[in-house]
Amino acid sequence: MKRTQFFFGDFSLAKMDLKQYLGEKKRIIDQALERYLPESEGPAGDLIKAMRYSLFAGGKRLRPILCLASAEAVGGSVDPVLPTACALEYIHTYSLIHDDLPVMDDDELRRGVPTNHMVFGEAVALLAGDGLLTEAFRLMCSPEAVRGIPPEAIVKVVEIVAEAAGYRGMVAGQVADIQAEGKEASKDLVDFIHMHKTAALITASVVCGAIIGGGSNDQVRALRAYGKAIGLAFQISDDLLDVEGDPEAMGKPTGSDERKGKATYPSLMGISRSKKIQNTLVGEAVTALSTFDNKADPLREIAYYIVRRKK
Repeated sequence: MKRTQFFFGDFSLAKMDLKQYLGEKKRIIDQALERYLPESEGPAGDLIKAMRYSLFAGGKRLRPILCLASAEAVGGSVDPVLPTACALEYIHTYSLIHDDLPVMDDDELRRGVPTNHMVFGEAVALLAGDGLLTEAFRLMCSPEAVRGIPPEAIVKVVEIVAEAAGYRGMVAGQVADIQAEGKEASKDLVDFIHMHKTAALITASVVCGAIIGGGSNDQVRALRAYGKAIGLAFQISDDLLDVEGDPEAMGKPTGSDERKGKATYPSLMGISRSKKIQNTLVGEAVTALSTFDNKADPLREIAYYIVRRKK
């Protein structure tokens, strides 16, 4: 694989062809998603159509890719991890459908296309999100997912994902985000929102890949630290893109955080300080991988990609 030298802040490493890697893994994940959630006719046909509409609306597949990359980093293979990786994408997609609803962020565009409720109505969109969330847990416990995996590893993975998706994670972050709108927020509160609303599921993606891939306790701990750092950096990127991003590239308008009075890093600390914190987080993420060999290079490169991305 072609490699060049890449510098970022005080850090450097030989750069793999990340675009090629992401493209290859996205194809694997998309093929699996098609297999796990095919089109269907009958009474549930419209619901499945709504679920698939958002699932295949052009996402980066970052969370499932992180899950696969983490498994590879500890010496595991991709196939045993695929069901859990796809389940994580189900959960991420459900959260976006619900975030876009009028009762939440009331957004009309997502990834350049109308949001789910704009196409299918609020009731079906709500239930499409519910369907994806619950199907994620069925998929993680399906015969394909558990084949050859120690039962205790499956139970741990389900616990980790449930914690990240529920009131201890994403749901708590979302509530805190809503309640903070239009109010003066502290850094502790912004950190809480970001760590729960976004970083929790990203961390779970990395950790679950490591567990299913057969990683040691030390490896899992290191990858958890990596996941937390890139998860927070990812949300700071979202905050910055809402200020500086290109609406055409992102597929949605910018400036919504300011209009809604959202608690964000740029609003609290300014753009320059936010970028410095991002750089520090990337350094922490890469340092957490210091004991891993070149099988962890995709994870290293993804850390840098998070702050370079344009959408």
